[in-house]
Order: sequence, then C-alpha cells, then structure tokens
Amino acid sequence: MQSNNTFNNLCLFLGCVGIVLLFRIIPHPPNFTPVIAMSFYLPLFFGLWSLPFIILAFAITDYFIGFHSLLIWTWGSLVIIGVISKFGTNIISRVFMTITGALVFFIISNFGVWMTSSFYSPNLQGLINCYIMGIPFFGNTLLSTVLFGALFEFFIKSKPFFSNYLLRKIN
Repeated sequence: MQSNNTFNNLCLFLGCVGIVLLFRIIPHPPNFTPVIAMSFYLPLFFGLWSLPFIILAFAITDYFIGFHSLLIWTWGSLVIIGVISKFGTNIISRVFMTITGALVFFIISNFGVWMTSSFYSPNLQGLINCYIMGIPFFGNTLLSTVLFGALFEFFIKSKPFFSNYLLRKIN
C-alpha cells in the first residue's frame, strides 16, 4: 500500500510541475498563472525538497521564453513563498499565506525591476513609481493565486488525488 501511495504522490508531484511548465508557455494574461499557488502548495504537500524542482521548471521555461535580469528576484521570491508555506497549518492560515505569497512576489519582483532596469530613477520616487506601475500586474497575480489556491483547497477537501499520508500532513 505504501508503494502505491508513493507512486501516486510522485505522479501528483510531476503533474503539478508539468502544470507549471505548461502555464508558463501557453499564452495567458500577464501574471495570471498558478505559479505562486503551486510554489506555496507543493512544499506544503511534499516538503521543501520540492523547491528545486519548481525552480527547475522555471529554468526550463525561461530557457525557451528567454532568460532575463529578474531571475534572481522571481526565483528567489518563489523560494520564500515555498518556505512560508510551512506555516499554513489550517485553511485560514493557508488562505492568508497564499495572499501573502502574492504580495511577496509583487514586492520582490518589482524591487528587482527597479534595481536592474533603467525604466525608473534610482531613488525613492523611482521605486514608488515602479510599484505603482506594477499594480495592474498584481491584480492578475492576486486573482490567479486566490483562484488556484481555492482549487487546491477544493482538492484537499474532496480528496480525489491525495493519499491519506499527504492529507494527514496538511490537516
């Protein structure tokens, strides 16, 4: 029975990483992807060892999409989101943490834009302008994170994909 659970968990994990790959490549509205929700829930389900695989999925897609100067900022924020997932002990804290994850991504990635680009002046006003210009993207990030987080919560409660072992870890 344990080997069956291990196989199911491996399939679930690889499927989730595949979804990250797919959603980064297919056309979508700017920042409307399951990436932040996945970066939160995969370490919650499988442990922090899953973080390198999430980053690897990003690296593979960034190879095709194009590497950019924000890699350290975007990948770093995903690692931080994965680490904070360990504090999601119940549905209320997980909802709060996924929203926090979207905010962490917004703050870190926009700070990276301000630091590495010449679009904004290198002063406090430039930083403020950078965050203001990022607000429309944050709307999509927040909406997709909440939507995909709710989908994960639905799957947790309806138990179609999760082994009893994973559910005991989460609840």
